[in-house]
Amino acid sequence: MNDRKAQLLEEVRKYHEEVSPVRLFVPGETEIWPSGAYLDADDRVALVEAALSMRIAAGQSAEKFESAFGRRMQRRKAHLTNSGSSANLLAVTALTARELGERRLRPGDEVITVAAGFPTTVNPILQNGLIPVFVDVELGTYNTTAEKVAAAIGPRTRAIILAHTLGNPYEVEEMAALAKQHDLFLIEDNCDAVGSIYDGKLTGTFGDLATVSFYPAHHLTMGEGGCVLTSNLVLARVVESLRDWGRDCWCLPGNSNTCYKRFKHQLGTLPYGYDHKYTYSHVGYNLKATDLQAALGLTQMAKLDDFVAIRKRNWRRLREQLDGLPHLLLPEPTPRSDPSWFGFVITVLPGAPFTRPQLVQFLEDRKIGTRLLFAGNLTRHPAYQDQPYRIVGGLTNTDIITEGTFWVGVYPGLTDEMVSYIATSIREFVTRHR
Repeated sequence: MNDRKAQLLEEVRKYHEEVSPVRLFVPGETEIWPSGAYLDADDRVALVEAALSMRIAAGQSAEKFESAFGRRMQRRKAHLTNSGSSANLLAVTALTARELGERRLRPGDEVITVAAGFPTTVNPILQNGLIPVFVDVELGTYNTTAEKVAAAIGPRTRAIILAHTLGNPYEVEEMAALAKQHDLFLIEDNCDAVGSIYDGKLTGTFGDLATVSFYPAHHLTMGEGGCVLTSNLVLARVVESLRDWGRDCWCLPGNSNTCYKRFKHQLGTLPYGYDHKYTYSHVGYNLKATDLQAALGLTQMAKLDDFVAIRKRNWRRLREQLDGLPHLLLPEPTPRSDPSWFGFVITVLPGAPFTRPQLVQFLEDRKIGTRLLFAGNLTRHPAYQDQPYRIVGGLTNTDIITEGTFWVGVYPGLTDEMVSYIATSIREFVTRHR
């Protein structure tokens, strides 16, 4: 049987090579995506091997991934989820748990964040009956600062949740110190920044909790998927329960009685001996991932160092080739940081003789994919018109981003030729419109 399996997997590897020929890049005809998964024969083999096992729920591959990724990210616990957005929901919801005692977040408490980001960094705040407090960001780094966050702390402030924008770390060491000073929780949305460094430490290691996404656009992919990371064992247990229907039991699916007292608990007002597998300590969800996803994540993780190096190289080449262009603000890494870049962000400055839509359309016509900086100003979207929030210090730069900012890709699927074509096209457009 093992020989048969080995033969099948070898055929899968050959099949991958047959259906993945090297395609010539034709400027203006070949699509240049802003992001995407970079998948090789090892990834295809891993998916097929996992499928052959017929383990269709979370199992050994998920456990192995959580252990390996936790070590890689230097956190004691990693809990795999079905998306990065679910990871954010779990992280924020965990802060409302009764296990935290007087520190738990309650409806009406405030959480500091930014409006210039992705909605599912903010949505869990609202979904838990909490109030987002928005502060502005800096142009160039596209992150807020510890000074701005400090100015927003009020009597009901209980937490801070911020994303490292497009892989560029914010002042996370200072932010962690600020959180400690004011007894606040800090959640790092690290979805765009796996492998980024701030002051010599990995992002995702400063906060009480950190989240990661494995959507195809991100540094590692499982197709869909995410992860919550923490070194706080109380928070880790709460996250696990919330992810797994809210149950009190910690047995993996398909396993029973790993605590050796499945029928010996008495919790709530339930009768003594009520089955621990069906006892619930939190109002939870089912946000687990599957073994097939985890198998892909394991082969992807083996290539993470290479992926990060390529992203940095592509970003650096764009920065060098676009340097000095008028009317454009080019990105800058946060001081003391070494970003694992998610994208290359550009702002068309106010007063330029052209607009962002004009430049974006020019690039799109050349098959160069672009994306806006997520929501721009989240408070200007229909979904948030009737939601409670507070703004401190105005959102001037956030509005400039809404009007003038976009980004192009640096992901590992781009060749040097593609990167040069992106830069040449941008230079050509700006030169025409001096």
